[in-house]
Amino acid sequence: MSGAAADSHPEETILHASCVSLAGRSLLLTGPSGSGKSGLALQLLALGAGLVADDQVIVRRTDRALLATSPDAIRGLIEARGVGLLRAEPVASARLVAAVDLGRAETERLPPLRETLILGVRLPVFRKVDAAHFPAALLQFLKTGFLTDAKHD
Repeated sequence: MSGAAADSHPEETILHASCVSLAGRSLLLTGPSGSGKSGLALQLLALGAGLVADDQVIVRRTDRALLATSPDAIRGLIEARGVGLLRAEPVASARLVAAVDLGRAETERLPPLRETLILGVRLPVFRKVDAAHFPAALLQFLKTGFLTDAKHD
């Protein structure tokens, strides 16, 4: 790590999370152990996303953006509970555009914009939705963003 930035936010951190990407845009999947981070990542991979990292994600701040990458030791590996460690084509790095909090359930049909702060940068955050469409909705977000993406991205 290269020290603190001028505004006192660190420039890098390692998070217990997973991360998937599509077209250079990535989602950080967070939550407690056993909450389904790797499972959701596997579903998104099956729908066409690429694997940035599973279990540990290195997040680096550059200007006002966040870049996600994988520690070398686990690059291209993902855990499939009950199956074992699987290989996946790794994505070297991708810009984080949102986070998914699998530790909290979404109760609103059309939720308000929620945000999280990582290394001093605000990101939209989604909560877990227990519905079959959730992985597809997240993938569509990676493809196109919000209806009014200029406010959020």
